[in-house]
Amino acid sequence: MLPSFLSPVSAYGLYLRRCFTAAGLSSYTLDVDHQTTVHFWAPTNRTAQKPAVVLIHGFGPAAIWQWRQQVQFLAPHFNVYVPDLIFFGGSSSTSSERSETFQAASVGKLLDKLKVEKFQVVGTSYGGMVAYNLAKMFGEERVEKVVIASSGVNMKRSNNVALVQRAELEKIEDLMLPSTPQQLRKLMSLSINKSPQFLPHFFLNDFLHVTFLSLSLSLSLSLSLSLLKQFSSAFQPTTPINHCNLTIHANQSHLSSIPMKIIFLYLRFDAL
Repeated sequence: MLPSFLSPVSAYGLYLRRCFTAAGLSSYTLDVDHQTTVHFWAPTNRTAQKPAVVLIHGFGPAAIWQWRQQVQFLAPHFNVYVPDLIFFGGSSSTSSERSETFQAASVGKLLDKLKVEKFQVVGTSYGGMVAYNLAKMFGEERVEKVVIASSGVNMKRSNNVALVQRAELEKIEDLMLPSTPQQLRKLMSLSINKSPQFLPHFFLNDFLHVTFLSLSLSLSLSLSLSLLKQFSSAFQPTTPINHCNLTIHANQSHLSSIPMKIIFLYLRFDAL
């Protein structure tokens, strides 16, 4: 493992933090209850005239790695809140709960603590499931709009079986939580439309130690398996979604052969 002062990934992490800071956000940690602590980025100086937007990241590295461009674009127009989901980044809990409902409840408690009364929420991938549950919990009195981006809303166990077979790996966690550069290359080849071809081995190893291996450590094996099981069951909203704009993304990738809807939704709350 490279020392931090020689690590290109650690250096890029510092760059990401500076981007968030330059956008007017600061890093905070808050106990939302007696079991759960949430790390998040929020406006250094909240502006009453701006609406609030909450960005919920997907499964993988901490939120700061997933929302840089969006934060830079949205911060001039919104009070932007970017939490690390529980067991990701700097957020943790002693609770035995592992579901996306628990994740949504934790984000909701954070917003209550921050006195964010009305907000819009954006979730990508796993975060889209959390965003949906957050909107269902808080209702139209508080949630104005919901964006669910690239979430496998009808994912089933068979999808994971097909994905593992295509990846030529033994277990889904070997793909979702890679521990070797070879596994990371496989994940990138399956999940990125135009995957980089010439990333050096030492760079991938460094990325694993700074991001995924720290994630695996914070989750522990049992926690990571519990979260991965959420991907193995179907995500079926209990309320039909009506009167919404729907775009189905059909970019060419190795995932396109798997019969799973990857969708982007832009909803008003009355569509939930």
